[in-house]
Amino acid sequence: MAWRALYWAYCAAVLAFLLVPIAAIVPLSFSSGSFLTYPMPGWSLRWYHEVFSGGRWMSALGNSLFVGLSATVISVLLGTLAALGLARQRGAWAALLKLAMLSPMIVPVILIAVASYFFLAPLALTSTYIGLILAHTVIAVPFVVVPVLTALELQDPNLARAAAACGATPATTFLRVTLPGIVPAMASGALFAFAASFDDVVIALLVAGPDQRTLPREMFSGLRDSITPALTAVATIMIVFSTALFLLMQALQRRARRAAARSGVAG
Repeated sequence: MAWRALYWAYCAAVLAFLLVPIAAIVPLSFSSGSFLTYPMPGWSLRWYHEVFSGGRWMSALGNSLFVGLSATVISVLLGTLAALGLARQRGAWAALLKLAMLSPMIVPVILIAVASYFFLAPLALTSTYIGLILAHTVIAVPFVVVPVLTALELQDPNLARAAAACGATPATTFLRVTLPGIVPAMASGALFAFAASFDDVVIALLVAGPDQRTLPREMFSGLRDSITPALTAVATIMIVFSTALFLLMQALQRRARRAAARSGVAG
């Protein structure tokens, strides 16, 4: 019993260490003062009104949503095609291809940002939406490849063989057998890809121009110029948004596991 109590105390201490700094931000977003100080002079929604009343914050949010959704659509398409190809490969070349495909998850993002800048600059794609979307697609594709490839590896290959034996064409087999089994994994990968793009600030600093200022870049600029509780309001909104994305990811992953289990039982 003593060890169990010590274990739970340790878990509580770790959670407090991780969550207390984040939780300290949330009350400051409701401060009526103009500075980040405790105790707060009062409670107010003035900073949320400033964020949602338009101006630079809403423009930055619109840019983040546009770039994030565009990069997500492209990364889901490319990542799914890559996973379909990798699932059929075996041997050393397959391992090298997987490593190359997943390298953006391993390489420091600053290196990806610098490489993206030197690649896009000669093409005159820096300070453009196209260039920022392409750079975000690079970091988003691996987040699609991983869950889709896992779903394909867990899928019973006898299902595709049975469909072919019944006279189904490869296209019909993919649309009616393979695709339904990987759709939850594709959706989960899309959420991860969107989160990777939405949270990026390093690539946006090097590749984006004044017209493509994303929400994280605007927050970074606010930290350098003038720190106000408006930053904590934006941070609180992003915390709520990220938490909702995480819960949705968990739901999709549970659905994917159940679909894989049903496929195994059916096989």
